[in-house]
Amino acid sequence: MASPGVPLGLASAALFGASTPLAKLLLGEVDPWLLAGLLYLGSGVGLGIVHLGRRSLGIEPPEAPLRRADLPWLAAVILAGGVVGPVLLMLGLSVTPASSAALLLNVEGLATMGIAWVVFREHTDRRIVLGALLILAGAVLLSWQGAAEGVGWGALAILGACLAWGADNNLTRKLSAADPVQIAMLKGLVAGAVNLGLALWQGAALPSVGPLFGGALVGFFGYGVSLVLFVLALRHLGTARTGAYFSTAPFIGAVLALVLFGEPVTLRLVAAAVLMGVGLWLHLIEHHVHEHAHEEMAHEHAHVHDEHHRHAHGPGDPPGEPHVHVHRHAPMVHRHPHYPDLHHRHTHDA
Repeated sequence: MASPGVPLGLASAALFGASTPLAKLLLGEVDPWLLAGLLYLGSGVGLGIVHLGRRSLGIEPPEAPLRRADLPWLAAVILAGGVVGPVLLMLGLSVTPASSAALLLNVEGLATMGIAWVVFREHTDRRIVLGALLILAGAVLLSWQGAAEGVGWGALAILGACLAWGADNNLTRKLSAADPVQIAMLKGLVAGAVNLGLALWQGAALPSVGPLFGGALVGFFGYGVSLVLFVLALRHLGTARTGAYFSTAPFIGAVLALVLFGEPVTLRLVAAAVLMGVGLWLHLIEHHVHEHAHEEMAHEHAHVHDEHHRHAHGPGDPPGEPHVHVHRHAPMVHRHPHYPDLHHRHTHDA
């Protein structure tokens, strides 16, 4: 199924994957909690400049703004993904090899998919479940440190971050019809300010200009731009599938970590990479087509008049395409390949 969500998800993964070993470079000079704040604050400030700049230049794309009803979901997203997740990741990175940590982050995709299937009842099949189990097997192999020590606390911290981000990704699905730059900007500003304030309150010292700017730059691309692309992918793929494509991030981070830190390529690292890679491949070859019914619904998002948008317009609706306005979908039954996107969140018999 050709979808703009696939390249968007992969691009989001590439930016986030590269941010992990780059953040590791800064941990020697920056307190982990403080760095978590810098990463998100850098994303929020950077996207704020983009948001104001495109508005002042008159090049703002058609996107639905966040509404009052979206605020509780946004608050939950910021707490889980913007506060809890990055702090746990920074603490884990401080005692875990960067290549291992980068591959271990594949568990975020597994957590995202598990919550989507169990809590939000997104459709799945045996191939997708098998792929998820292979990703989990690779993560366990990577984090296990022997019978005596078991799973190290650094690995557990990273796993906790993955769980927080898995919840974050599923909650973000509720906001995916709105402007992704606005979502990521607010998340970065609030989460960054909270983490930075808590770190300073705990006695962390601000770094010099170089690490300060470096953390902000890594945060802008690895957290801010990556999140914008992730939200756009959510619209087209649904949460579980976007999480599967995002699972390529640790492989990108691991390769970069091997170059930056000269870490050895161990048999365990290769075996974990193979397991995770096969699991991801099973997700990539999915094909889903059947006759399905669309129930009547009304929502607001950027759209063109395609097969799913055949509504009439009033005198106050914006001209041109794509455009944004509240519109109603009439009931419809048809058959075509599809993902659980904004318009295909129907239930399945089997």
